[in-house]
Amino acid sequence: MLELAIILPTLNERGNLASLVERIDGALGPMLGDGGWEVLIVDDDSRDGTADEARALALTDRRVRVIQRIGRRGLASAAMEGFCATAAPFAAVMDADHQHDPALLPKMLAALKAGEAEVCVASRFAEGASTANWADPEREKLSGLANRVARALTGVDLTDPMSGYFMLPTATARAMVPRLSGIGFKILLDLLATSDRPLRVKEFPLDFAARREGTSKLDRAILFDFLAGLYDRTMGRLVPTRFALFGTVGALGVIVHFAVLSALLLVFEEGFTLAQGAAVLVAMSFNFWLNNYLTYRDQRLKGWGAVLRGWLGFCGTCAIGGFANVAVATLLESQGLFWAFAALAGILVGSVWNYALSSRFVWGRF
Repeated sequence: MLELAIILPTLNERGNLASLVERIDGALGPMLGDGGWEVLIVDDDSRDGTADEARALALTDRRVRVIQRIGRRGLASAAMEGFCATAAPFAAVMDADHQHDPALLPKMLAALKAGEAEVCVASRFAEGASTANWADPEREKLSGLANRVARALTGVDLTDPMSGYFMLPTATARAMVPRLSGIGFKILLDLLATSDRPLRVKEFPLDFAARREGTSKLDRAILFDFLAGLYDRTMGRLVPTRFALFGTVGALGVIVHFAVLSALLLVFEEGFTLAQGAAVLVAMSFNFWLNNYLTYRDQRLKGWGAVLRGWLGFCGTCAIGGFANVAVATLLESQGLFWAFAALAGILVGSVWNYALSSRFVWGRF
């Protein structure tokens, strides 16, 4: 009988899949046999053919299933879809890059079935764990800092609340899915923060290994991603997190605009029309870059072709938003509204318009 689903969110992990399924089989076979577990590969439409490789494995191994997501990206949302797609009473989330040791799976499952915990977490920082083979000291420092902030702000008493390797009853996860943010990479912290009551957690020391193939999906924006998740847990019900991030980037863009405009007018003594045009172009380019790097980090455009098309699309949506801004502000001012309030209304309408269009046509799908 099916007992455990191992959810593998993937992005360009083709070369890691076959050997990882073999390792999982070696770890779980003695405990669950052939039919007691399944691997659910949730692939974000990888360019390297990860989904095709997963389907090839599924042809010869009925324990392997695949969900190929089109137009949807991000580890957190992939895990959420995995929770909802399996009938197994228990589910584990782990990376497909071999950094997470499958040998911990039987121990974690035994602890859950024995009632020792409601969530089992593989910790990189618990006593007996090791990160000697991580070979990425910068990311290790960032993860450690994020863990300290998580404990301070959420009260979660874990050595590694940012771990991406954990197991829990599937029903527990599914009950919380409608309230999860689905943003970014740190799904465990989201689950722990969303629960109506503190969940009993047991940690297992993890010997965190080096990635076998490919490159990491995480980068220096990991701490920003974590802070965005905290914002979503506190204020996200009032103002959508992505819109708040988009608006913050827009505010920074205003500063960049006036800095460039002032420099061209006062230092280089250019004409106002040329200076204003250059400032608009620089500010839009800055906004596009920062939104691509931070706001839409889980849907980031990569490659010169995609980035160029995205930049052109972003400039186009901002031009439309600018027209809406001016039109609304002008209409309200002509109706007697104080000019400052009219301008603010125009800015709000333009921002919402830009956010809606760029989310759909620049970082989304037509």
